[in-house]
Amino acid sequence: RAEAAEYYRGQGVPERLEEALNAVGSPVPLVPSMPPFLSLSFKANYLSKYSKAPVICKLVGRKVLDGVGQPTLEVEIYCTVKNYEKRICSTVMSSHSQIPENALPETIEAYEKERNDFVNTAVEWVNESLNTMLKDLEPTDQCQVDKMLGEYFTNKVEEKKKIQEEDEAAEAEDTSALTPRTPSPEPPTGKKKAKAGKKSVVEKPIPPAEPAEPVLCGSLAIGGTSLAIAKAAATISHIPLYLHVALLKRDQESPEEMTLPLPMVTLLNCEKISPSKLKLVKEVMLIPPVQLSLKQGIERILDIQKEMTRLLESPGKTPGAQVADSKKGRAQNSGKKGLPQFLKRISHLGCLTTGYDDLEQLLLVMQTACNNIGLELGTDMYLAINCAAHELMDYDRGKYEILTGTFKSPDEMVAMYGELIDKFPFIIALIDPLRKEDRQQWSNICCALGSKCYLIAEDAATCISKLKTDQNINTPVCSGVVLKYINQTKVSDLIELTGILDGQRHITILGSPDGESSDDSLVDLAVGLGARFIKLGGLSRGERVTKYNRLLAIEEELAKNRTLREATLEFITFAEESQPENEPSDVLAPPEQD
Repeated sequence: RAEAAEYYRGQGVPERLEEALNAVGSPVPLVPSMPPFLSLSFKANYLSKYSKAPVICKLVGRKVLDGVGQPTLEVEIYCTVKNYEKRICSTVMSSHSQIPENALPETIEAYEKERNDFVNTAVEWVNESLNTMLKDLEPTDQCQVDKMLGEYFTNKVEEKKKIQEEDEAAEAEDTSALTPRTPSPEPPTGKKKAKAGKKSVVEKPIPPAEPAEPVLCGSLAIGGTSLAIAKAAATISHIPLYLHVALLKRDQESPEEMTLPLPMVTLLNCEKISPSKLKLVKEVMLIPPVQLSLKQGIERILDIQKEMTRLLESPGKTPGAQVADSKKGRAQNSGKKGLPQFLKRISHLGCLTTGYDDLEQLLLVMQTACNNIGLELGTDMYLAINCAAHELMDYDRGKYEILTGTFKSPDEMVAMYGELIDKFPFIIALIDPLRKEDRQQWSNICCALGSKCYLIAEDAATCISKLKTDQNINTPVCSGVVLKYINQTKVSDLIELTGILDGQRHITILGSPDGESSDDSLVDLAVGLGARFIKLGGLSRGERVTKYNRLLAIEEELAKNRTLREATLEFITFAEESQPENEPSDVLAPPEQD
């Protein structure tokens, strides 16, 4: 008893009990005047702040389905809270498919098998290695957790590399043992004579396509665990995830005001393998003006969507032909066929799927839809276009196929975009207007259009871990980058990278992958990181709409707390500089100030 009493005195227990009793509002002798149940409850709550901080006791990984029916990873976090095991939260990772629209059935089948292997390995990592490695860590220590996850992933990469080298060495040894040696041919004495009348198909050599970023089997476990830990820390701290992320980015300094990212809402998904001719456009997105609240902007976009649906479904002339009859384009549009009959199908992006024969036809329909409901593009609403130019390159010709049978060189593409923005100034963002390999043309288009339009790299950007490690690698000069939380991306990676982008006046866009889940954490990440835009797809499909609902809820909460700051739209003026065509340029090179 004496030892126990000495221990309690050393820990300051008598003083804390006296503080708790006095905090009730009465001196110690008068405490019985308070109802016993209130007194006990108050004491328990008061003393709970001196209890041990919650620590991770268990991670559970399981295989679930995402919004397009593909397998993905769910990570659950359990913590020891006041000596009891308690489930805190879970997160579901989104999948990112790089399968082209016109992929062969065997290619799709191989991808699905690989996807299953990736998820199964990720589940194994979470339930075994990561579960043991992160046990007894505090979920609020995001930096330490992400450091351990990064080291684990690096070790797995090295293991895979070592196995591949051993396999290649064994294969080379077997091949050399079976193949008889043959004398090497004599080197040619002169130049090979070119065939008469034969002209090269490629007028100007273009940089070859760079290989896709390799994805390590099981890497979903790293991103899923990092995000789940961040959500657990926010839950334990009794604050929303977006505020927790903002505190992490600002070294625990609470922001006085926060800005919501502007939504890029996909209205139309123009399939590039449809019967129509236009291939240049993959997505048409609406961006509401900054003067509107998010709620007002979403309502306005819904009105435009309804009118577009009505125009596309109306019998008789196509909307493009209707507009053309009142414009100069009567002659060139009068003989065109009607639009494809698959307009009612909702794509995986949560928007209408359609097709057009040329870009001007599409933009005129958009103008008509807005005019019909009393809105004007460029004032009441803006457009962004995802060109996905990497899907357009014909490598035999060395040119982009922008329409069926119509090809343009990279330099011609730059000139075409200049004419497009001059003619339709309500387009304020182009996503992936060129391949990432055409670095000189990216530099040219940024110098020409950067002060009028955002030139954004999505597929043209490299993965987050490579951007963070080496800022020069595989990424052209641009106005900003679309970041996606996939695979081995960690919360700390996003915080570090967005800090670099902010410091050099480049915009950050948080984008959802193709295979979205119903997890709405991406919205909190975008708000907490201070992203300029958020790209979530259309206003259909539950996994898309739930994120817009979360964004609306955050707006309401910030407005109630009077901490909501109005967003701004500021374009970037790039300094012109000469650059060798084959040398990589720095995505994060600071642009010239406006």
